Amino acid sequence: MTKKNVVPLRILNEAFVPDERKTELRSRLNRLRGQLDGIERMLDNDRPCLEILTQLSAAQEAVRGVSRIMVRNYLEKCASAGLKSGREREVYDEVIDVVFRVAR
Repeated sequence: MTKKNVVPLRILNEAFVPDERKTELRSRLNRLRGQLDGIERMLDNDRPCLEILTQLSAAQEAVRGVSRIMVRNYLEKCASAGLKSGREREVYDEVIDVVFRVAR
C-alpha cells in the first residue's frame, strides 16, 4: 500500500475525546509520569538493571493502555462518524494505518 496524502477524517464541531474519557486518560498519564519519575530515581540510586527493566516494561504497558483507550475512542467517535457519512473506503484505509501504527 502506497502512502497518499491522506487527510485524517475530521468531524466538525464535535469533541473527539469526551470529557469523561479525557479524565481517564489524564489519570493514566499522571500515573505514567509517576512511573517515569520513579525510573529516574532508580537510575540515580543505582538500582539493579533488572529492576529498572521491569519498571520500563510496566511503563510501556501503561502507554499501551492509554493507546487502547484512544483506539477505542477513535473507532467509536471518528471512524463511526466517517462510516455513517459514507466515507467507507477512507475509513478502512485509515483504520488499517492506525492498527499498524499502534501495533508496532
